[in-house]
Amino acid sequence: MPSSNATAGHPSLAGVKNLSFWLDNASRPKPLPALDGDLETDLLVIGGGFTGLWTALLAKQADSQRDVVVLEGGSVGWAASGRNGGFVSASLTHGFRNGLDRFPDELETLIRLGQENLEAIEQTIAEFGIDCDWQRSGELDVAVEPWQVDGLEETAELMSARGMHVEFLEREQVRAHLDSPTYLAGLLEPDAVATVDPARLVWGLRDACLSLGVRIFEQTPATALKATPTGMQATTATGVVTASRVALASNIFRPLLQRISHYVVPVYDYVLMTEPLTDEQLASIGWNGREGVGDAGNQFHYYRLSADNRILWGGYDAVYYFGGKVNARYDERAETFDALAHQFFDTFPQLEGLKFTHAWGGAIDTCSRFTAFWGTAFKGKVAYVAGYTGLGVGATRFGAQVMLDLLGGIDNERTRLKMVQTKPVPFPPEPVRFAGIELTRRSIALADRREGKRNLWLRTLDKAGLGFDS
Repeated sequence: MPSSNATAGHPSLAGVKNLSFWLDNASRPKPLPALDGDLETDLLVIGGGFTGLWTALLAKQADSQRDVVVLEGGSVGWAASGRNGGFVSASLTHGFRNGLDRFPDELETLIRLGQENLEAIEQTIAEFGIDCDWQRSGELDVAVEPWQVDGLEETAELMSARGMHVEFLEREQVRAHLDSPTYLAGLLEPDAVATVDPARLVWGLRDACLSLGVRIFEQTPATALKATPTGMQATTATGVVTASRVALASNIFRPLLQRISHYVVPVYDYVLMTEPLTDEQLASIGWNGREGVGDAGNQFHYYRLSADNRILWGGYDAVYYFGGKVNARYDERAETFDALAHQFFDTFPQLEGLKFTHAWGGAIDTCSRFTAFWGTAFKGKVAYVAGYTGLGVGATRFGAQVMLDLLGGIDNERTRLKMVQTKPVPFPPEPVRFAGIELTRRSIALADRREGKRNLWLRTLDKAGLGFDS
């Protein structure tokens, strides 16, 4: 059971519930049965979050006769897919600047593919009647320190030069969109982001898969994977699944391919959700466009309105625990919740007295280049994708499509991308991994205090292709 009153600190947190607001929903679907016995299938998908469900759905839409099975270790959407901020970004590269730095020669293609992917998500939601509070809100990046203003203006110019629809906003212009005394400038992308209730989206995808004949088994973690003369076998505690092809969509959980663990680390992110704002409180900050918002710091916040006018407020801290452990006790971090609450009221002092109803955390699958990466194993019978680094609500559909392309041995525009054909720089083993990540985290915080100036450690990481940020 989620704990209540477990978060000490700021008075706005009194009585807060330590549970994802999205998952705290009485209309949550009934559990699906666990696997009970052996079975065979054409395509086995391991993981029942966004990536796994998109993989199953796209596979059935491409070939209705293809038999598809999904194994989920917990319940559909219980992990990252039901705990995120609900930003659905067109970016496949964790933002424009990261894409420009890492894939400059194919950036226009990635921008186009990302926009097409966003449109396809919207079409799927409409096609299957998924009720998930989908809204094409756009995104507003805000400068809250003087050194961030020039960076936003430069980014706006670079994006415009690539044909993207953006607008640089001066201080009064950005405060006309959303009023905070901390805002100095802004960058508005009106077409590139939607907001959504992520849990209801993942449950809607579950129902869409079921309607097409996908078999989904919950509470059925796969524990081993091995090749057979004709395909693959996945072992579970309650049966063996034999499949011609396997798609791995297990996010930050123990991978069935050891090689994946060299490239991904679980970093914990934390989120607060307010009570619904009154009409007067909402009027005091504006936000008529209901844009998703992020600030331009290295340790950044992200925030948006829910359908019932709550403010989701997350980010800032990105915490790695020694050994890359994923544990339910890390979902609560009182010092981070307290810091987030103080930062919230620094941003919106006119909302003093507002209470938070939910506080939660969850692990993000981070890689050194902050974008998804792909690979195959067992002579092409297994494909995997991981490393979304927090923008997976949208990019998972693209990740799933590429996995299916790879499993089919298809040579196309997607599989020829450098982004698909290359891997990120791997992380070193422990204890060097923990020491390096902790040093990086402290250096990032220092950079924010030093007008964005990156120290020698961060500059060295940048040159090595490990330009880590929060």
